[in-house]
Amino acid sequence: MNIAAIAERLDTAMRDAHAVPQLAEPLSLDQAYAVQAASLARRYARGERRVGVKMGFTSLAKMEQMGIGEVIWGRLTDAMQVADGGTVPFTRFVHPRIEPEIAFLLGTDLAAEVSEAEAYAALAGVAPALELIDSRYENFRFSLSDVVADNSSSSAFVVGPWSAPFPDLANLNFTMSIGGETKQTGSSAAILGDPIRSLVRAARLAATSGEPLKAGDIVMAGGATAAEALAPGDRTTLDVERLGRVILSAS
Repeated sequence: MNIAAIAERLDTAMRDAHAVPQLAEPLSLDQAYAVQAASLARRYARGERRVGVKMGFTSLAKMEQMGIGEVIWGRLTDAMQVADGGTVPFTRFVHPRIEPEIAFLLGTDLAAEVSEAEAYAALAGVAPALELIDSRYENFRFSLSDVVADNSSSSAFVVGPWSAPFPDLANLNFTMSIGGETKQTGSSAAILGDPIRSLVRAARLAATSGEPLKAGDIVMAGGATAAEALAPGDRTTLDVERLGRVILSAS
């Protein structure tokens, strides 16, 4: 198993925004995460800096559909972050989709094993957020290990205004619109029943991989609804109850 070669293939596909076939090599999840880490190491060597992590498959229904009992995760870098209200060039992506999320900002480090109360106590801020996902595989088709190797499809993200943490984050209403038309509505309850549970799992998974969550890290808690395909010129707006609005455009 040539982890470095697979990492180079996926990294090149990301940089050139072109699709590649699904991996022919059958990867275990451990091997897939090794590919992800090697691919991100190439980006760090080019000057990118890790600023946090993103969680995936945080919908209980999606986990059951995929036959897994754990969420997946990926790395976020400074080059992936777009300013609120900013624009991303469509040419950066292969077949981008966008999904509504909640983002957490850590005020203190988090150990591998923490309770929900301890995770909440570590928060410095909570914000509405949008994640732009973009599988580098042809036709957006992939296995579980394929998507993990491909940084769990994470490509870009935007975080809205930070709010001070408040106790009940488990049932906030979401409305995501594209071009002024409502595309998705939902609730933060779709994120493992309570997005704080996603933060607890993020702490464990990141620490297990030798990258424990630190003060200043951003954690994207996972999609609250299905993702929507993006087209050039689309302007996506997300409104989250009590948290406000975040906007991202594609040129």
